[in-house]
Amino acid sequence: MNNKTYREQEQKQGMTPSSEPNNLLSNIEKIIELSENSGLGDEFFENAKPYIDFVKNELQLSDMATVFFAFLVDNNDSNYTSINDLSEHFNCRKVRIMRYGESLQELEKKRLVRCHRGSGAIGYQVRKEVMFALNEGEKIEPRQYDNISQNTFFGYLNDLFTEKKDNEILYSDLVYELSALVNANPHLKLSQTIRKHDYAEHENILLLYICHLLVNDDDDLVGFFELASIFEKDCLSTIKLSLRKGYNRLLEDKWIENVRSDGFANANYYHLTENAKCELIGDDVYIKIADKLDRKFILHSTIIKKELFFDVYEQEQIDKLTDLLKPDNFAVIQKKFSDNGMRNGFACLFYGAPGTGKTETVYQIARQTGRNILPVNVSEIKSVWVGESEKSIKKLFDDYRESVSHSEVAPILLFNEADALLGTRMETLHSVDKMENALQNIILQEMENLNGIMIATTNMTRNLDKAFKRRFIYKIEFLNPSLHTKKQIWRSMMSNLSESDADELAQKYDFSGGQIENIVRKSVVEQVLNGGLPSLETLHGFCRNERFNQIDNRPRIGFQ
Repeated sequence: MNNKTYREQEQKQGMTPSSEPNNLLSNIEKIIELSENSGLGDEFFENAKPYIDFVKNELQLSDMATVFFAFLVDNNDSNYTSINDLSEHFNCRKVRIMRYGESLQELEKKRLVRCHRGSGAIGYQVRKEVMFALNEGEKIEPRQYDNISQNTFFGYLNDLFTEKKDNEILYSDLVYELSALVNANPHLKLSQTIRKHDYAEHENILLLYICHLLVNDDDDLVGFFELASIFEKDCLSTIKLSLRKGYNRLLEDKWIENVRSDGFANANYYHLTENAKCELIGDDVYIKIADKLDRKFILHSTIIKKELFFDVYEQEQIDKLTDLLKPDNFAVIQKKFSDNGMRNGFACLFYGAPGTGKTETVYQIARQTGRNILPVNVSEIKSVWVGESEKSIKKLFDDYRESVSHSEVAPILLFNEADALLGTRMETLHSVDKMENALQNIILQEMENLNGIMIATTNMTRNLDKAFKRRFIYKIEFLNPSLHTKKQIWRSMMSNLSESDADELAQKYDFSGGQIENIVRKSVVEQVLNGGLPSLETLHGFCRNERFNQIDNRPRIGFQ
């Protein structure tokens, strides 16, 4: 059936440009059907006019650009559509297609398609976001790069690098898009720097990537393993060599620098210099990033005062440490350390059985000394991905260092329940143990360079790695409370409890402060449900249940 017959049949049936739910795709389909083997002749344009008009009005395109767009949509896959593909579909010479090069450029300028120009061949592909909008029946709104805000600029960077990591675009596509994005925004500091310097292509992309990490992930630390998802192998080898040998121009111009560990530059990790953060990102964005970092802290002003009870020796040590960490005293201590050529960081270890008040003591010390707390989530740091855990721990200490440098009173870096990080290092070839050892080595190095306060809490009383023991200048063991202290805890948490009842409970149950608090919480629930104070017998029932849980949770010996 030729185009004329096809058109006449539609007219007889009273058919008009499709009114189906997805109008755009339906009309594109008509254009494809009518254009096949049409030679792009006048008859085709006459028969396809209603459908072409519908699509061109929707997308604000010329007639020929609309026809080309329809075919590119139909032919869209992982490969680019060539001039030859267009020629075969329309059944016309390639020269004829080349005559309409302006129409293809029109699609490119509208950011509906991406053009790949390489090794003499030219190919076209409909952009991912355009195809998504077509599939979902949504309004097509291509990315507009021209004269955008800095926030939008970094939003596009995030999209592009994510697409590359997910293998949704080729490296050549990434290069093309980033170049277009930079050139379209000469008013931005980062674009100005890249346009001003004649950097190699891979250096431009590396700089954009690290800046993107800082703004979008609050993390400008990058290692070679991560760059493998962005750069092709040959390009990555060039980057590695230039960075390790020191002739990479980003290093020379002091935009990036090595991450330092144990006083030495780490040749595998790099981040932006402080100057780069201000010059390339801008003070306003940099301040917002700093604000995000601040939100990770527990502010000392938000910590509620809580009375804790310890035996005499423990209380003396806690009071002494609290006094040492008061800002004026701590400044004197740090100066004396420095004057004597010693490292001036202050690392403390709180160890002992669960529920003995280790973590709460850190909070109360922070409250009394006016120090914020940067808590560490050990489980998040110990990522299953090789290299990610090491990166996380380095970033953690980088964040802490940055906070110390901008704080009048140094915050406390809190490794809570750090058992998994402080145990004896293994001499093994297993990858998991290697990762554990690598993490421990990084922490040990960072403790050497610590210029602040680190407190680690652990339930371990044995198997603490000797290297860690040496680096903790202050160690406090938290024992289960004595009979006298247990009575104090009972009475402080349950003011209605008589002295004799408190004495009875303290003598009968060898509980930690945390376990006593669990029982008190249950009694509060009981009081709410029943409208009255729980009886002593009810408290005994809660205690027996807590003791059962205590027995059930003890480490077991033998086969399990």
